[in-house]
Amino acid sequence: MADFLSRAFSLPPVVAVLPLAGVIAPRAAMLGRQPLSVETLGPTISRAFRLRRLAGVALVVNSPGGSAAQSALIAARIRQHAEERKVPVTAFVEDVAASGGYWLACAADEILCLETSLLGSIGVISAGFGFAGLMERIGVERRLYTAGEKKSLLDPFRPAREEDVARLRAIQEALHGVFKAWVRDRRGQRLKAEESELFSGEIWVGERAVALGLADGFGELRATMRARHGERVRFAVFGRVRRPWWSRLLPTPEGLIAAVEERAAWARFGL
Repeated sequence: MADFLSRAFSLPPVVAVLPLAGVIAPRAAMLGRQPLSVETLGPTISRAFRLRRLAGVALVVNSPGGSAAQSALIAARIRQHAEERKVPVTAFVEDVAASGGYWLACAADEILCLETSLLGSIGVISAGFGFAGLMERIGVERRLYTAGEKKSLLDPFRPAREEDVARLRAIQEALHGVFKAWVRDRRGQRLKAEESELFSGEIWVGERAVALGLADGFGELRATMRARHGERVRFAVFGRVRRPWWSRLLPTPEGLIAAVEERAAWARFGL
């Protein structure tokens, strides 16, 4: 009888749910869309970890990646709160955790996915356009003046120079090195393949990702948390801070470009 009364009047544990969905970038996009950034997510992460009776934090990851700097900032903020509160963090991958999306997933102590999820793409990518030939055909002269011989890098209105490409590749290699170090630190001995394969930029479907050690197993948020914390567990879902309504009414040129870039980021993974 005492055990029954204790269970009946005890308050259930709480799992904070942080949806990490979208492209990772420092700037706002069009029509109310907001990228994942430390600015938009920071206050939300803090609130999630301040909950009472907190049994764990669940990251629901669905991101094709984006800014390396913002990925690192968001992941560091999650780890800071997790270590201060000593709360376990579990990442649940939905459609895709690629590139920066996988960086965020590695902020968790455990990564679970679906058999249909896509994970990986541990690499760095840069893309652009060249208009040098078009400028010549339409008779437009490009005038660019700099103080510092290396101030300009891969100007799209001039032919690509080998030294500029080499500079860009050096930057990419440095960023890739930071990314690889983060994955090694967070996944450690759970990685089960050669680094040449893991860090090639390849993307894998759920079962293969688990076999490679990029994920720990399969699991869906509610079923997994109820199995671990009981049927009475409560879920507190947190959203990002939204921009004021008036700033979301009309698209800006920057917002249109951001929307195109976002569509291209998802399209790389067939989504």
